[in-house]
Amino acid sequence: MTTRPFASSPTRPSAIGLIVALLLIAATQICSGAYYGKLIGKLSELHHGVSGEVYAVDARTLFIKDFTYDGEGPAAFFYAGSSKSPNNNGFRVRDEHGTTNVLKRYRKKGVTLTLPDGKTLNNIKWFSVWCDEFSVNFGDVKIPRGFDYPKPQKLKALNGIHGVSSEPIVIVDAQTFLIPSFSYDGEAPDAKFWVGAGSSPTSQGIRVPDENGKEQPLRRYDRKTIVLTLPADLTIHQLGHFGIWCEAFAVDFGHIQIPQNLNVPPSLKMLGVSPQSKLNCEVLEDSLAFEVRWALAGDSIVVQLVGKLEAGQYMAFGLSANKEKSMMIGGDVVVAWVDKETLQGCAVDYYLEGKSQCSGHRGSCPDKRIRENVTESVQPLNAAIVNGYSIVTYQRPLRASDELDLPILTKGSQAIIWAIGPLNERQEVSFHDIAYLKNDRFIEFGRPPAWNCPMPDQEQASSYGDANETANNNQQLAVTTRRPQRVPATPAPAPTNDAWEIPAIQCYEPEDGIFYAQMGPTGGKHGYPAITGHVGWGISWYINGLLIPEINVVRGKKYTFVVEGGLDPETPARYHPFYITADPVGGYQHKTPEEKAKVKIFAGVRRQRGTVRPTGTGRLCNWVPDQNQPHADEFASFGAYQRTLVLECDHGEPGIVEWVPDESTPDTVYYQCFTHRYLGWKINVHDSCDAGEASASSEKHEVYVAPKGPGKDQDLDYGGSVAVASKITNHDH
Repeated sequence: MTTRPFASSPTRPSAIGLIVALLLIAATQICSGAYYGKLIGKLSELHHGVSGEVYAVDARTLFIKDFTYDGEGPAAFFYAGSSKSPNNNGFRVRDEHGTTNVLKRYRKKGVTLTLPDGKTLNNIKWFSVWCDEFSVNFGDVKIPRGFDYPKPQKLKALNGIHGVSSEPIVIVDAQTFLIPSFSYDGEAPDAKFWVGAGSSPTSQGIRVPDENGKEQPLRRYDRKTIVLTLPADLTIHQLGHFGIWCEAFAVDFGHIQIPQNLNVPPSLKMLGVSPQSKLNCEVLEDSLAFEVRWALAGDSIVVQLVGKLEAGQYMAFGLSANKEKSMMIGGDVVVAWVDKETLQGCAVDYYLEGKSQCSGHRGSCPDKRIRENVTESVQPLNAAIVNGYSIVTYQRPLRASDELDLPILTKGSQAIIWAIGPLNERQEVSFHDIAYLKNDRFIEFGRPPAWNCPMPDQEQASSYGDANETANNNQQLAVTTRRPQRVPATPAPAPTNDAWEIPAIQCYEPEDGIFYAQMGPTGGKHGYPAITGHVGWGISWYINGLLIPEINVVRGKKYTFVVEGGLDPETPARYHPFYITADPVGGYQHKTPEEKAKVKIFAGVRRQRGTVRPTGTGRLCNWVPDQNQPHADEFASFGAYQRTLVLECDHGEPGIVEWVPDESTPDTVYYQCFTHRYLGWKINVHDSCDAGEASASSEKHEVYVAPKGPGKDQDLDYGGSVAVASKITNHDH
């Protein structure tokens, strides 16, 4: 059984995310074919047609690709040992069914095997198909000394804008991310978990469903530990980064890079664990968060037990001997636990001969204590401790494997039993004095899938619809191998009533034709959304201190934009190159080649050898609201709100974009951000400008401010037209 040292935090684990991650992960592919783990080597082809490639899945799991054996040997078994070469001093390894029966015929079959408790690839030197009766090695592979078997890999932590943060992210296997203590303020309109090739996110990346299996915009998270599964056939071997991406606005909220060739385990489904359809879940004991989750898998069932256990405690779940009544005596249960120090997990088949702890062949005993040579019908698959919750996943046949087992019915309900209690010094069950079933309880294992357990953040269920419906719709385990289709995202529409009146910049002002382009807040419901008709993602352009004003210009006149939108492309959230385009959306960098071919750009870029590079870059200046003042929504006018803003500027020089609109310039163009969508607004282009149309209101708004300190451009009059006098602070970031 694989155990993984997951980080903990004081939150309950995501019901759906964990079951999807630990019960099933979609088939993994790399460019050269399926991924099975790390190749140990080929079986030597000595006798009876034995052949196959042996892979290490993790510390205790082997996968044999294309295993072949003619089945003619008198007493062949899977064997392993720590001697120099195969011999009788080794030990048997249970087959893919969890039994140690004589091997039958195999023809190019994929076989998953688990080493016995206490055995790992660190303490065996060989694996073999061994004939007990004649002490003959039919074929073997040597385990190199110090073999580096696949294991979960810890990467960097998230750290970005909108409160995005986490503890170091763990790549659990080729398709599973564990994100401990994840936080995000939930205020952006279209944030998604995001992956893609290359070192940083782009619009050509791929959405990753959240822990509930949904691709909807992320809600608020506060130090929550979540598990995410890559969609379809995607694996970490095809990726260069993981992060939080605001899709509609093409904004990177924070990401980490994924190193190439990570030595992590493959997915469970690739190894033959393929639960069908959807998942079921039932709460057994709410106060201990004890849940049973299951999915049918052909002629077997995959079960996951989750419980809030203390050190040295077990959780037991199974079948009553009487299918009409919950009775402990005669029950067939699995006893499971995870050692909180070693993180080793166990799932053991028990027969309840009596209520007392096992003594000799009597009491509540492991099957092997009651009868010798019984079938090991329980196959452990996975174990972990997440957020203090013990999680053990195992598989067993639906049919009874021997006289100590009971069948799981797929038609009709049957009585079940469960208990939680302490382990004794032999690591066997002691009396269940913590909790146990005190009345009759029934489960219909073959029912249409239903998730009757708490949903993550169920208090927000109204945002997602009915909790049960959400669970049912988003626990689909049958994953296609088709790559997900990317549907372009657009921001949600916003009401345009109650918009602040932002004075337009007229074609005769300022006289020198110099505009100052800086960044600032969107201004709540009265600002950017109400003006443009769609939501913003938190920031927008300020021109001469005004929030996205319409700019009026005249053809034939030279205009100069002093740009202070950021210099460093390595920090995308603080990098906003200014450009002028016919495109009302912006974000040219993230458009597809087909989209780019349709876009006209008039200023702010340089074209070279088929590439378009932004030139409108300069130090970053931000209009920042006073945190001691009310929220923007509380202000009746932009002027009142603007008086609470402070202009904070990085040290450095501004950028310059010069533009002369001409007869070929459309009547309406837009000032935008090259790297992000929906930050700017309209420029109206006129054939002539009548300066006599100057209004008193225009003169009223004409106020000049010059920032002090490093970064002032000596060749330009830095006076910009702003609505009101404002405070300016220089920052060195």
